Amino acid sequence: MRKVISLNENWDFFQNGNSTPVTLPHTWNAVDGQDGGNDYYRGVCRYVRRLEKPAMEAGERVFLEIKGAAMSARVMLNGEVLESHQGGYSAFRMELTGHLKDQNELEISVDNSDNDSVYPQKADFTFYGGLYRDVNLIIVPQVHFDLSYCGAPGIKVTPVVDLEKKSAHVTVETWQTGPGKVTVTLEGGDGSGAEGHGENGEAWGRTGGNGQVKGGRTQMVVPADGHATAEFEIENVHLWDGTEDPYLYKVTAVLDSGDEVSARFGCRSFEIDAQKGFLLNGRSYPLRGVSRHQDCKGEGNALTMEHHRRDMEIVRELGANTLRLAHYQHAQEFYDLCDENGIIVWAEIPYITMHMKNGRENTLRQMEELIAQCYNHPSIAVWGLSNEITAASAVNEDLLENHKLLNDLCHKMDATRHTTMANVFMLETDSPILEIPDVNSYNLYFGWYLGELEQNDEFFDEYHEKYPNRPIGFSEYGADANPAFQSGRPEKGDYTESYQALYHEHMLEMIEKRPWLWATHVWNLFDFAADGRDEGGKHGENQKGLVTFDRKTRKDAFYLYKAAWNPEPMVHICGRRYIDRAEDVTEVKVYSNGEEVALYVDGTLFHTLKGRRVFRFRVPISGEHRIRAHARFRGDAEETDAVTVRRVQTENPTYRFAKKQDVVNWFDQDELDPECFSVSDTLADLRANPEAGAIVNRMMEKGAASRGDVAAAVKDNPGLQRMMGRMTLISLLKQAGNIDEESIRQLNRVLQGIRKAGKQEDC
Repeated sequence: MRKVISLNENWDFFQNGNSTPVTLPHTWNAVDGQDGGNDYYRGVCRYVRRLEKPAMEAGERVFLEIKGAAMSARVMLNGEVLESHQGGYSAFRMELTGHLKDQNELEISVDNSDNDSVYPQKADFTFYGGLYRDVNLIIVPQVHFDLSYCGAPGIKVTPVVDLEKKSAHVTVETWQTGPGKVTVTLEGGDGSGAEGHGENGEAWGRTGGNGQVKGGRTQMVVPADGHATAEFEIENVHLWDGTEDPYLYKVTAVLDSGDEVSARFGCRSFEIDAQKGFLLNGRSYPLRGVSRHQDCKGEGNALTMEHHRRDMEIVRELGANTLRLAHYQHAQEFYDLCDENGIIVWAEIPYITMHMKNGRENTLRQMEELIAQCYNHPSIAVWGLSNEITAASAVNEDLLENHKLLNDLCHKMDATRHTTMANVFMLETDSPILEIPDVNSYNLYFGWYLGELEQNDEFFDEYHEKYPNRPIGFSEYGADANPAFQSGRPEKGDYTESYQALYHEHMLEMIEKRPWLWATHVWNLFDFAADGRDEGGKHGENQKGLVTFDRKTRKDAFYLYKAAWNPEPMVHICGRRYIDRAEDVTEVKVYSNGEEVALYVDGTLFHTLKGRRVFRFRVPISGEHRIRAHARFRGDAEETDAVTVRRVQTENPTYRFAKKQDVVNWFDQDELDPECFSVSDTLADLRANPEAGAIVNRMMEKGAASRGDVAAAVKDNPGLQRMMGRMTLISLLKQAGNIDEESIRQLNRVLQGIRKAGKQEDC
């Protein structure tokens, strides 16, 4: 009988010679990895505890299981090195049986320092260090299901659905360490089993009203070379059908020794079509959702089951049907929640931003562990090979070969799922790397980092027209928003909650007009730690989340998607944190999935609008007003929401990140010498002049540094430089949001002192 003993308690944590008692999960970067400065501790720390030899019966064996040690680990028992592991997001195990004394010292050294072989090393998120998931002892009989391969469970379930016949062929494989029969039992998701098992192997059994199992629910298999296979045919199969009906079956395998493993699985079919988009069980099922990082404010990545459940509750409230679990393997508990809630998952490894010639073996190992450990999860639809890998790397033969090997590995280990990539927006669409995975996606930030919102529409339309047989998705899009910042005139780069809402209004409409986008994922569901960032009024945070880092505040854009994706009646008035308004007539915007919205001002009906999702009212204000929205739905259902606004004479300065409004207006009114450079010239023209180019390049270096080391690493990307070269300097400065009006005036005066080529007189 297998026994699992938690080792989460009674650890001593050593960092720089200092010792602190800790309980797992634990990270040493919960504070310094979230406060900005890009100076969080990256190095080696040790976890040490006393370990008493557990009570064991004759012949039993004991294994140590570490579910997550970021980023590399070395395990020692009584001073003897037992195992090393490179990769911070997957589980690994080692046997302790022959090394245990009655009393032992267990030491796990964990290292998140910079290196050139273990991914990730360059990315826009904090690389937390620590033993941030559970550590267990596993005691098993002499003959047991395998625990040594890639942290895998020792059981693999492959369901293949025939939609026409309404049946599923289920192959169950197990690996074991010795002789003896394997008894495999198939159960319905409610725990009920089949009935009427016939000795001739042709009887029919029931799985609790959830399909019939030909040949019975139980098979006894004799392994060959440590490998056993049982096959089941389920007729009238109960499908795992997304958020509507995520039905789960269960298989249990038992050895003669008493060791037992089980796995839940779902019977479903996935298809991705260039014209139809994503299909679940043969029907159109557009994947519309968000991405998630595995960290929280003040906790880092040391998350508990309570954190995982809370995050899933927010996903379900939003109404998303897909998650991109970025940019690495997440906790098994969270994949379980996705299985249970019908959330379709993009799973990936942290092969990100910058290709490392010494990192190939590590990418293959991390992918092998991801698939081996996560294969049975019905929620996973695609394996992600990399993310924005060409942002700071050239597309050369070494990078292409690395991706080909990863793609081949995925198909060798799993013939049932597609491979994909998330490509950086400046990657040319004719790049050979796009031909490697089965399907592709792009990360686009037009309308935030650069360019205009409409360029997102244009990009996908041009791609779809040029490559009508290539499925394409939208793997990242977003805009940073600090809920403290508000505006009645939101604009790109102002970090206001108001602009983020406008941005997502455009993006949601763009996506809905293009059902052939196989999957779209907002970046991000939650704000997350990126210690290299210092922008938007926050240190060490990426603020593109629809929900704040601490999960306490849902930004207005969250409710836009809720109105689109969650059918439960709702209404939300935007701008509830925009109380002080320096305008005689203000816009009151309401998000709702109702048919009409009535707006009341100080208890009196102001106006009623019929519409879809976004309702805008222009309301005169003169003092403090209580505004209430009543949304009406079919069947006379009604939901309400209310906010308070107040007319003030001057703008509330706390609502602004940077005082940069009216930059364009003053600039347009200034007299400029057209024969000399100015901030109205394109970046390419300015850089063509050595003197002007030197000034601009120094300024761009400083701007990139404020957005973290990733921005600094990608700033020289040729595709990015071509895009930026076509933009005027004033538009780039306006978008950056981290330079004041007087600094722009001074920069313009300096540029006006530099004469353009071919001009005769000094400026």
